[in-house]
This record gives sequence, structure tokens and C-alpha cells, in this order.
Amino acid sequence: MDTPRARRVAVIDLGSNTARLVVMRAVPGYSYRLVDQVREVVRLRRGMTEEGLSESAMARGFSTLRLFKRFCDSTGVDLILPIATSAVREAANGPLFVDHVAREIGISLQVLDGEQEAYYDTVGALNEVPLRNGTVIDIGGGSVQISDVRDRSFHAGASLTLGALALTEEFIEHDPVTDEEIERVETEIARQLDSVTWLPKKEGERLVGLGGTIRNLARIEAQRIDHPLNTLHGFVLRKESVQGSIRQFRELPLDERQGIPGLNPDRADIILPGAVVLLSMMERLGTDRVEISENGVREGVFFERFWRHLEEPIIPDVRRFSVLNLARNYLYEEHHANHVRFLAGRLFEQLAPLHGYGLPERELLDAAALLHDLGRIVGYSSHHKHSQTLIEYNGLPGFSPRESGIIALLSRYHRMGTPDTSDYEYLLDTEDETLLVRLAAILRVAECLERGRNADVDDVIATWSEERLRLTLVSDGYPAVELWQAERNAADLVEEAFGRKVKFDSFAPPVVWEEPGETLSDQPPADD
Repeated sequence: MDTPRARRVAVIDLGSNTARLVVMRAVPGYSYRLVDQVREVVRLRRGMTEEGLSESAMARGFSTLRLFKRFCDSTGVDLILPIATSAVREAANGPLFVDHVAREIGISLQVLDGEQEAYYDTVGALNEVPLRNGTVIDIGGGSVQISDVRDRSFHAGASLTLGALALTEEFIEHDPVTDEEIERVETEIARQLDSVTWLPKKEGERLVGLGGTIRNLARIEAQRIDHPLNTLHGFVLRKESVQGSIRQFRELPLDERQGIPGLNPDRADIILPGAVVLLSMMERLGTDRVEISENGVREGVFFERFWRHLEEPIIPDVRRFSVLNLARNYLYEEHHANHVRFLAGRLFEQLAPLHGYGLPERELLDAAALLHDLGRIVGYSSHHKHSQTLIEYNGLPGFSPRESGIIALLSRYHRMGTPDTSDYEYLLDTEDETLLVRLAAILRVAECLERGRNADVDDVIATWSEERLRLTLVSDGYPAVELWQAERNAADLVEEAFGRKVKFDSFAPPVVWEEPGETLSDQPPADD
């Protein structure tokens, strides 16, 4: 079946603090990939009065949108989905600004109300995080969106004027901030949170966070711990980290806050009130952790188009699709990868009494089997290392950093080398070194048995004794190449993994019947 042509879809998000443009290259329901993004600080809410947006703020917003439109036109964007959020919807002159943008630039901004913004936040997050029940919070510049998620669906949403910029504009006058100013911020946060009557009261409610404030807090912590992955997919931000950042923000003047590793310098003047909002929310929900979503309102708007054939634009299995999406984006060889996956799965099942693993480990092996050859798109030489890099830099939505690290390492060691966990030592558990060796051995055997990329080996049968492991190949013809590869490249690792001498053989013989000149009398006598 031919894959439909990919389209370039742009989402423009005109927020209170920043304007963002993201461009996705996408085939609906098949694959998508971020191919470009532009960010511009507009501070649209700055100077806003009862009369609405200030002239200077509107000028900043207008010039940024005009730039975004020209960018889209010059880069061949097929579809633009433009939205505006709290500053425009709350401004008395917001409709006039929207009309002016439409007439002069040709962009028809959709002004989201608070519940719509919370809904799109949730759609974005649920297509990245395998959350079934919990709360989603987006701390933006002008407002905070809180969503209640039940059975992987948006259940209720609220929008509060607790954005980092809004609180800074209203309550913060000094640098560093004073204790009195922080108390006023905390009082206002508590007052507005009290108005959300459906907020869960039970301890330990799962909390997913998104938006610029939360992503910056997570990046600060990632820098502190030397996080080895390039993305924040699956990253968990702890309460003590948020508290530590708040103390640091309160102590340092602006010029020193701007130098904090991981913090975007243009957010340093407004980050503190946003961090206090997050801490207040964590305390209210009785949780000591927030799971980070890289996706947000922009991605939610995109997914509404990407999954429009579904009843709800939310994928039922985030992990399964994220592996397929990455594989498709880098043009994986589907038949080869799926056969390696099949053979690896057969070995995993048969060797279960020896390794003792279950479905969670099988899922990691499956993912690595589909992704192990991605690096060939860069070049054949060292493609196993390129595969690791592509996984490391793209991330795998739905998987924890530990799981993503294991999948990346399995891809790295699918063809050669002794598995080494030192690069990901912070992410992994103590028993993961043994797990990596065993799964890498299975994956390497499967890759060797599919060396010809033609599925000549139909199956593999594992039998063993206390000293010996026998792997017998099932194929129509004698699999000479596959046996040679397995003995040469996989035997040592298999022996290390399972503590047994390994023997590869085949149902099919190297020679059919007798050699020329051979007679029955040359054969050993049959037993009586």
C-alpha cells in the first residue's frame, strides 16, 4: 500500500509571553515529525489595562505574526493552524486585534477560551504520556490551565489567571523578590485554586506538567544531574527540585538568575511565580513528582487534525505508536525489522526459564528490534552507533528515560561490542546491566539470523542443559550465511548472557543426500 504524500502543517500559538511557530511534516495516522520551530518573546500582556492590549504589545504581536506568515509561505507550508490564548481572549480590544491581523496578514486567529485551551493541552499531553487518570497542568505566561483526565479522556478543565508573566506583572516589584511579595503571590494562587471545585483531593494523584515554566524547571534539574538524553520525554521532576529552584530564584538577582544552567535567560524575570504555582499544585494534590510532557496546546491542535479519523484525537497506545513513528520517520526496512522482531521474540519466549523476564522487558526488546537499524539512514559504517544517537536525540514518548536508555543501548549493541551501561549510569538500575547483556544477546542472534534480509530463517528452536545451549535454525535451505554470522558475532555474548556453551545448527543439512561417488557401503552400519 502506498503511503500518502506528507504535508507540512504549521501551528502558530500567540501566547501572553511568547509566540511560537511549529512545523510538522505529517502523514495523518502514519507518522509525524517536527521539522522546524520559531520562538519569539512578545510579552503581549505587558502594559495591558482595562482598555485592552497596549499599542506597543499589539505592534510586537503583529510584526511577529507577519514574520511567521512569511516564513510559512517561503518554506512551503501546506496548512496553517493559528491560535491565540489568554492575553488576546481577555483583552477588551482583542477582537479588533484579531480582525486587523486577518485583514493585513491573512491569518485568521482562533481565540481559544480557557476550557478549549485546557482541552488542547490535554490532547497534546495524552499523545505523549500514557496517563489514564490524573491531572494535567500548563503554566503559561498569562494563564494556567488545569485539566481532569479520566479513562484517557479530557473530563473537565479550568483556566486561571496565574500565568508566570501575569503574576509577575501584578505582584513583583523588587529584585530579588521580597518575602511579602511571595506571600501575596501564594495567597492569590490559593484563592484561585480554591475556585476549582473538582480538583482531586486524594493523595498521590498523578500530575503531568507542560508549558514554558515547567519545561525550564525540568531543564534546570536535567542540567544538575547531567541527564544523558537529549529530550524531556518521560522526565520526572521531583518536589525537592522545585523547592530548591525556588530558593535559588529568591536569593539571586536577575543578572545571576539568567546564568542558571538550563534556564532560558529571557524567562529568568518571570520564572519564580510560575515555580510557586507548580509547588502549590503539587502540595494540593499530595504528590512529590510531576511527569513532564514536551507536548502542549500547539501539539494538541495538530493532533486534532492528525487523528481526526478517530473518535477522539488521542492514541490508545502511546508507546507502540512512538516506536513506529520514529521507525517510519527514518525509513526503516519494515520487513527486515519485523522479522528480526519475530525471531527475537521467539528466543525471548523460549529462554524465559533462563532469564526470568516478562512483558515489560519483552516490550523493550520489541522496540529495539524495530529501531536497531535506524542509523543506516546516516551511513552503514557504525550505523549501530548512529541508531543509538537517533533514539537518544529524538526520545521515545511514553517510555521512561530508563526504558529509552535501554532501548538505545540495545540498538547500539545489536551487531558488535560488549554492552556497557556507563553512559547511562544515572538512569539505570543495578540489575539493568544483566538485563542489557541478555536482551542484547537475543537481539544480536536475531539480527545474525536475518543477515541476508530475506527471511530465509523461518524460526529458531532453543534447547539446553546445565552446560550447553543449542539454537537450531528452521529454514528451507541450509542457512550457511546465518550460521556463520551467528557463530562469529553472537556466540560469545550468548555464552556470557546465559552461562552456557552455545551451539548453532540447522534442520536443513549442508548437503542433500550423498556426495558424488559415495555409496551406502560408505555409511556407518545401522543399529540392530
